[in-house]
Amino acid sequence: MTTMFCVYGGELRCTSRHDASGSLLETDAPIDNQGKGERFSPTDLVATALATCVLTVMGIVAGRHGWSLEGTTARVEKTMTSGGVRKIALLEVWLELPADLPAEAAERLRKEGEGCPVKCSLEGAVPMTLHWGRLQVAASATSSP
Repeated sequence: MTTMFCVYGGELRCTSRHDASGSLLETDAPIDNQGKGERFSPTDLVATALATCVLTVMGIVAGRHGWSLEGTTARVEKTMTSGGVRKIALLEVWLELPADLPAEAAERLRKEGEGCPVKCSLEGAVPMTLHWGRLQVAASATSSP
């Protein structure tokens, strides 16, 4: 079991603390929902959780097999509903694996990534599409987060 403590600080901002590590995280309501949009929104965290969960699961599998995933990227786009109950309408993730990764390794990583815990947890509740590609040039995490 993992525990997080969350406190509402006013002005639609919350601060959360991960109990085991003490790491802090702030959220803000988005501009289109009465907020300042100065931090990740709670639904941004859901989108981020999907992309980083896929990357993490692939990293675990790659580590077991000695495959390098350095430079692998994920770009996630979140679309919210435009009417009715406000909720996530679609999550799309574009993943780019290293070009020099063997085809069989890429396929195994794709299969494992598609089965990440966040995706499995959201399945049936939030439409999701994962797009898979290969990097043409090595990218760095700082070049296009």
